[in-house]
Amino acid sequence: MVRLFNHWLRWRSLAQMLFDFSFVTIGLLVAVLWIGNTFPADRQQILVFSALLGVAMLVVNSLLGFYQRYIKRSILQSSALAVVSIYLAIPLAYGIYAIMPMTGVDKDFMQLSALSAVFGMLVARVGSNHTAVSGILTRRILVFGTGAAALQVQQALEKSDPSAMILGFFPCPNEEQVSVPRNMVIASQQSLADTARTLRADEIVVAISERRGGAMPLRELLDCKLQGIRVLDLASHFEQTLGQIRLDSLYAGWLIFGDGFRQGRVRTALKRLFDLFFASLLIVLALPIMAVTAAFIAAENGFPLLYRQERVGLNGRLFKVIKFRSMRRDAEKDGKPVWAAAQDDRVTRVGRIIRKLRIDELPQLFSVLKGDMSLVGPRPERPYFVDQLTKEIPFYAVRHSVKPGVSGWAQVRYHYGATVEDSANKLQYDLYYIKNNSLFLDMVVLFETVGVVLTGKGAH
Repeated sequence: MVRLFNHWLRWRSLAQMLFDFSFVTIGLLVAVLWIGNTFPADRQQILVFSALLGVAMLVVNSLLGFYQRYIKRSILQSSALAVVSIYLAIPLAYGIYAIMPMTGVDKDFMQLSALSAVFGMLVARVGSNHTAVSGILTRRILVFGTGAAALQVQQALEKSDPSAMILGFFPCPNEEQVSVPRNMVIASQQSLADTARTLRADEIVVAISERRGGAMPLRELLDCKLQGIRVLDLASHFEQTLGQIRLDSLYAGWLIFGDGFRQGRVRTALKRLFDLFFASLLIVLALPIMAVTAAFIAAENGFPLLYRQERVGLNGRLFKVIKFRSMRRDAEKDGKPVWAAAQDDRVTRVGRIIRKLRIDELPQLFSVLKGDMSLVGPRPERPYFVDQLTKEIPFYAVRHSVKPGVSGWAQVRYHYGATVEDSANKLQYDLYYIKNNSLFLDMVVLFETVGVVLTGKGAH
């Protein structure tokens, strides 16, 4: 794992991006300068064209989810995404060529070379996404503990990180119950440090629930760290591996004395400028869509077109959130707040479509301009549910330390849900965002939001 602008990324993802960029740029250069060496081409122009096309394809592949944290998809699904990427590459290549036309190079030959390079890159990308991880990128992990916490580590790694290899589970003397596979429990008489060296471990995850009574071999863990082996507690492990801060491994001291959770004036000012610029741009681009949506809502279910509701914002301040109305006018005729369900019969036909495409959220861009919301942040909740969730979920109030967002890390990482348990799971992602928030993470969320809209994932 590598930390880039406060956000944890996998080496595998960075390597994939570097490979794809290099494949496109070098493939195009070779085609034009070697196969087409009869053309009096300007090498500097070709280099700039290749680099621009490589960057454009990185953006397209990112929007389509090729570089996201490990997602299980079939080879057919990956191939379908590759076809979409090819279709998007064609106008991109022609557009870049139109902006900076090549002198001395045949246009058709240039376009054919560009698309051939893109096609080769996508074939390689689909293939690598469905092959075993090479030994260079494999993380060799030794887990200290054999109980329920250790089992959670194993399950999380198997689900989310194909580059992780669990070497075994080193037993803790204070743990009586063994929850992990017994054939993976290390029965060696060696110390933890010696075992880590023998197994050539890159990382040790401390996964024990009881730390008192000498359960933690602090001296040996320090020796491992001094020898270059990374040592992580449960909270840090889940933060880096899953992009969430697990509530079951969290304690107040970790939040207080750990890094992150910084909301300085510079960060606040930059985020506000970011919000104003992109919200204004999105409003201009979305005006035709909003006009058509308003017409369809009026035609199906009459007025009002917009839905205003009180939500809890920064520091617990109340504000009115604005959305396109997607439910019947009498959705809460008894006045009692009700969780929105996945298949809610109160949703109109137009409402079902605009929810799936997230069009109902577009009027919230005006709340961003006003300053009540941000483009990226935890989704604002109703006061009735906030009071309920604050009592039932620890650290829930922490999410009000930043402005609520039109989209958020929890929305792009977790499926749609409307229960207390779903709220607790989403909070784990919200805590990760609040701890590591940066403009880079905001851009990552916006990119993945586009992917969610394109695929309809999590929308109801």
